Amino acid sequence: MNQDNNMIKSQGSKRGEEIDLLDIIMQLWRGKWTIAPFVVAAIVLAVIYLFVTKEKWTSEAIVTYPDSGQIANYSNAMNVLYSQNPSNAPTVIDVQQRFFGRFNSAIVALSEQLDSQENPEQLVITPAVKSQNVPLRISYIGESAGEARKTLTTYIQQINKRTVTELEDDLQTSVASKIKDLNESLQSQVKVAQERKAKRLEILNQALVIAQQSNIKDTRVQQAETLSEDTLFVLGSDALSATIKNEATRPLPLDDNYYKTRQALIAISALKSNPESTYALRYEMKPNMPIRRDSPKKGLILVIGALMGAVLGAGFVLGRNAIKQYSVQE
Repeated sequence: MNQDNNMIKSQGSKRGEEIDLLDIIMQLWRGKWTIAPFVVAAIVLAVIYLFVTKEKWTSEAIVTYPDSGQIANYSNAMNVLYSQNPSNAPTVIDVQQRFFGRFNSAIVALSEQLDSQENPEQLVITPAVKSQNVPLRISYIGESAGEARKTLTTYIQQINKRTVTELEDDLQTSVASKIKDLNESLQSQVKVAQERKAKRLEILNQALVIAQQSNIKDTRVQQAETLSEDTLFVLGSDALSATIKNEATRPLPLDDNYYKTRQALIAISALKSNPESTYALRYEMKPNMPIRRDSPKKGLILVIGALMGAVLGAGFVLGRNAIKQYSVQE
């Protein structure tokens, strides 16, 4: 018996809920002309928002290591610079990493600088492939598609030029330092050769004095090559006098190392840089022209505006009806 009563109550409560829901729907239907102005007003506000708010467009580029041809001038200069020690010369891969690493650091610094200025700009650098540092995806958010693409291109070109200029300056500093070292080396070798020549003249003069004191005028040996410095006097005073006379006008006794150093100096001094043909990066994808803006989304904004207007209008209608019903009951 109790179970039957509970079932009847449950069915009655469900009917009450259905009746209440239907009543709400009917109230909203009857107040549709009241709700409509709210919807229109909300849509108008959404349209105004779309006109007032700034648009956001994102242009993207993907960059990676420069090709060997893009750094050929710099690589060749480094090979010439290290011509005396080829094993110490950086490889093409080393040069590629040096250029792109410097570019990466500079573009990241620019991104932070733009983000911290009074009117922040969004320049975002992320890996193009997860878990890999190269290639890089560089994106810029602008107020129009054309502006975003143009600004991104400008920033990349500026950083590329700055990187190439800095490394070119480093190269010129290294070249100047190397030229200075080579000149000092040549001067040292010339000084040593002069000292050798002076020492030999001193030895020959000493041998001449001994030959004259010993009354040795003619050569007394068949092979002069076997003579030591202490026995040169046996060449005789005539031969020693002729040798001393010719020794004064004889070229300095410079070895092969001097001429190798001289050759390196000439090659390095003739180096001519060409930074216009050097690049710190290679485009996998040049800055693109975005075809869809990031925000605001027209359709979504209008739909949200209409829904908010409908919700406000429905709340107004239901609240007004509830107040009227309460007043009647009182």
